[in-house]
Amino acid sequence: MSREKEFKILEQIKSQINKNALSPAIKVVILMLVVTGIVYPLVLVVIGQSTLPYQSNGSLITINGKVIGSKLIAQDFKSPKFFHPRPSSASASNVDPDITSENALLQISNVSQATGINQNALRTLVELNIERNRVSNMVAFAPDYVNVLEINLELLNQYPDVYSTFLNNADPQKTTAGITGLGGGES
Repeated sequence: MSREKEFKILEQIKSQINKNALSPAIKVVILMLVVTGIVYPLVLVVIGQSTLPYQSNGSLITINGKVIGSKLIAQDFKSPKFFHPRPSSASASNVDPDITSENALLQISNVSQATGINQNALRTLVELNIERNRVSNMVAFAPDYVNVLEINLELLNQYPDVYSTFLNNADPQKTTAGITGLGGGES
């Protein structure tokens, strides 16, 4: 009997040790899960929304009140009247919104032929976009690049007669020669 009693006492002691040893570990895991999985992301969202709302909402660009794209993601431009992003073979992710200044300068003659816009005016738009990007990236840290969506929007703004079919298009998804996702003249 005494051996059985000793065995029961030993089992009770073991059980208490396991409960006491695991209890703090479980509490720490749950606490870390709450802190890193819920509290920390919410704090970052609040900070982002209050300090950098444009960037934290995806740097969305609108025309006539309709979102047409993001400054951060490449758009699908099918018409020869627009500058085009890098082909997927030249961009690892296929979502890079920027092209090199050399690539943009090479596209000037094609855009000029398709639109009738003077090549010097297009070159000025490209150089202005490069300069804006350089300034926004604190001059020293930015390689020269052109944001395709920004420069195409600048074309729409400066030459509305040339691009009127794209601006007035009621159903852009069915226009194979247009900008995929471009909103029409609706407000």
